[in-house]
Amino acid sequence: MTQRAKIDTDGGVAEAVEPPVVHHPAGLTSAEVAERVARGEVNDVPVRSSRSTVDIVRGNVFTRFNAIIGVLWVIMFFVAPIQDSLFGFVIIANTGIGIIQELRAKKTLDGLAVIGEAKPTVRRDGVTAELSTSEIVLGDLIELGPGDKAVVDGVVAEADSLEIDESLLTGEADPVVKQPGDPVMSGSFVVAGGGAFTATKVGREAYAAQLAEEASRFTLVHSELRSGISTILKYVTWMMIPTAIGLIISQLVVKDNDLKDSIARTVGGIVPMIPEGLVLLTSVAFAIGVIRLGRKQCLVQELPAIEGLARVDVVCLDKTGTLTEGGMDVTELRPLNGADEAYVRKVLGALGESDPRPNASLQAIVDAYPDSVDWRCTESLPFSSARKYSGAAFSEGNGESSTWLLGAPDVLLPAGDPTLTEIDHLNEQGLRVLLLARTTHELDDPVVATDARPTALVVLEQRLRPEAADTLAYFADQNVTTKIISGDNAVSVGAVAGQLDMPGAENTVDARTLPTDREEMAKVLDANAVFGRVSPQQKRDMVAALQSHGHTVAMTGDGVNDVLALKDADIGVSMGSGSEATKAVAQIVLLNNSFATLPSVVAEGRRVIGNITRVATLFLTKTVYSVLLAVLVVCSQVEYPFLPRHLTLLSTLTIGVPAFFLALAPNKERAKPNFVRRVMRYAIPGGVIAAAATFATYLLARHHYTGEGALEAETSAATLTLFLVSMWVLAIIARPYTWWRLTLVATMAGAFLLVLVVPWLQDFFALKLVGTTMPWAAVVIAAAGGGLLELSYRWVSRRFPT
Repeated sequence: MTQRAKIDTDGGVAEAVEPPVVHHPAGLTSAEVAERVARGEVNDVPVRSSRSTVDIVRGNVFTRFNAIIGVLWVIMFFVAPIQDSLFGFVIIANTGIGIIQELRAKKTLDGLAVIGEAKPTVRRDGVTAELSTSEIVLGDLIELGPGDKAVVDGVVAEADSLEIDESLLTGEADPVVKQPGDPVMSGSFVVAGGGAFTATKVGREAYAAQLAEEASRFTLVHSELRSGISTILKYVTWMMIPTAIGLIISQLVVKDNDLKDSIARTVGGIVPMIPEGLVLLTSVAFAIGVIRLGRKQCLVQELPAIEGLARVDVVCLDKTGTLTEGGMDVTELRPLNGADEAYVRKVLGALGESDPRPNASLQAIVDAYPDSVDWRCTESLPFSSARKYSGAAFSEGNGESSTWLLGAPDVLLPAGDPTLTEIDHLNEQGLRVLLLARTTHELDDPVVATDARPTALVVLEQRLRPEAADTLAYFADQNVTTKIISGDNAVSVGAVAGQLDMPGAENTVDARTLPTDREEMAKVLDANAVFGRVSPQQKRDMVAALQSHGHTVAMTGDGVNDVLALKDADIGVSMGSGSEATKAVAQIVLLNNSFATLPSVVAEGRRVIGNITRVATLFLTKTVYSVLLAVLVVCSQVEYPFLPRHLTLLSTLTIGVPAFFLALAPNKERAKPNFVRRVMRYAIPGGVIAAAATFATYLLARHHYTGEGALEAETSAATLTLFLVSMWVLAIIARPYTWWRLTLVATMAGAFLLVLVVPWLQDFFALKLVGTTMPWAAVVIAAAGGGLLELSYRWVSRRFPT
């Protein structure tokens, strides 16, 4: 067999390829493989589950704000004591924590990716073996079966009713029937039949070599959390620039103070404007989420998938492999129309043997009925989700020939057939029923199922997953709507849902009756919960219809018929035992095949989003009050009240340490949209009140204190007010209180009190309260600020609800 053409970038046929590729039925020999490896003709596309170590270090170290702080840190080394350079060490610590946590997440992801990696079946020296995709060489003979993904480009060498879906590459929804000599595109997948193809392009030369790499990479795709933080940081940068320039001019030119002290106070005004810890803390929270889920054998292929699943309000479940286990058992065989049961058993045994890669239903038949050695399969028609039946033609060994179909009774039988009533009774019990029918047509005849003679019913019992009922109950409790979307009989699917006590199980719809109009379909989907006889294209249409009504949709699946819907859903969830195609397009892979892991993913996402929203308010409150204080100082033409050491202390006690613990705490609050609005609606009033209270204390202290040491006393009073107001903000953010949150707030307050009473700490941080009048005035002003905080937060909650 020779390859005469190659695929161009549009999926068509282009110029001839030389030299021609020769098909060896036994595959390459070991010597030929070694020769190709030596020539470098290996599929060396680096499939990475995560960012490289270099990317992680670069992403955490080389940031816009680290650059600003680094310059300011260098300046402070030359003009001020080490205490005023503490902010630089905090940044180093934060960056180090971020790098370490991302590296831990990378290690977890890389380990899980190896477990879930595609293992193509390759024939060499006449023996088949599963190999890593990176071990494939040019000219390898790769076997294909239903659900397998082509990992390199090639040409079909063997085809047994081989149908390949290239929709992920070309957009064409209809599967393409492949014959020997036809091209195979990497990234396409088998929907029916089987065969083998010879690799003609490997590595980066393959047409869709990047598809597998991108599908399993630790990517930062759209995330409202990340894009929201980026938006905030953009505005912060624009606010910082003019404010910092004004502060520099004010402190260095207008005020004729000691130069080094002026520089120190200028830097003290600029540094707290930067919410440097927010980005790092977000990375840490995501990374720890990945590690936690990794321990549950859940591979997060795209980082924001954790966030996305927390926002999901509709979960579409495929019954087979999700609610039920993959295996089935034949419980009964019912011959029809006087058929001989012994003969029917022979037919079923031969049908089971005719398919080299049986699906779960056919595997149950293979297990129940042994093959008849004297029957020989002359032609086969593999099962297809679109057809909903398979077939085979046999030479029975006695000179007779026969052609049989096995599949969905309501597809093979005409409407109104009395046998369907009998089948409905079985479906109502949650049993799965297949019809064996004899046909007089050829298998490749489009009307092969017309006038097929019913011969027997095969009754299968599905094994319910033990954890399915609890998982459905969890989603119901969390106000997440579940929809069962299955290719099986609608009544049978409804019965299974009923056994699991799924809400709305009684609302069962046969998808063949669904309207094609998207709006009308969406209305039916909103009103019902269980759908049977859904075609692969309908699954995709149903996801789009739900999204058109504003739903965030997650789709679970393990079969090749789920691929298109998984790709279109907001979040695709695949089982680890699912086909290679489903795992390639899903954002989350449950490697332990346990549907019960999904609540953990939802909970982890809610924890990350809820906590980051919570702590972002702390960081941005500091940014707001820092900018406002700088503006007030510039307008008033006074010295900036704080040295960097003061604000490093305040930031550590009221933001840094509490934010770390709050970001990792349990949080079951459902994720809500409008991240920027939710954060800024509290940060702006909090920052304004903190700045106003602090500046009021500072101005009052300037009138109260005179003489030598007045500026230090004024700074100490202003620092006390700012700390108390910031602690009040922390106390509000930490609600609802638990024992550890109260302990956290109390510990931070105790640490500040320790600084105020221990002499060497007073000297180190230049904080010493002078007299009693001004310190108590600072406390009173802070208390008034706290009262305003409470009022403003309650008003904001009513005025700008989310």
